[in-house]
Amino acid sequence: MPYLTKEKKANFFTEFGGKAANTGSIEGQIALLTERINSISQHLQVNKKDFSTHRGLMQLVGKRKRLLTYMSKTNLTGYRQLIEKLGLRK
Repeated sequence: MPYLTKEKKANFFTEFGGKAANTGSIEGQIALLTERINSISQHLQVNKKDFSTHRGLMQLVGKRKRLLTYMSKTNLTGYRQLIEKLGLRK
């Protein structure tokens, strides 16, 4: 069973990207990556020796970091709002 249904994805892009069809929005992509990272982190707390999933998690964290860096350079106010909304960078 997938961790994220079409409806949940559509809700993420509606909430962060403006509308459900706007799947290319940076805000929506970052929110979706954050959800995946949180899901995989919970999995790794139970399965500590799952090293291949850990590698995938590190790749997702790097991708999110690159998107956040790009967003901070292009839209600083939107970046700050997104960080606050997602609860990142404590």
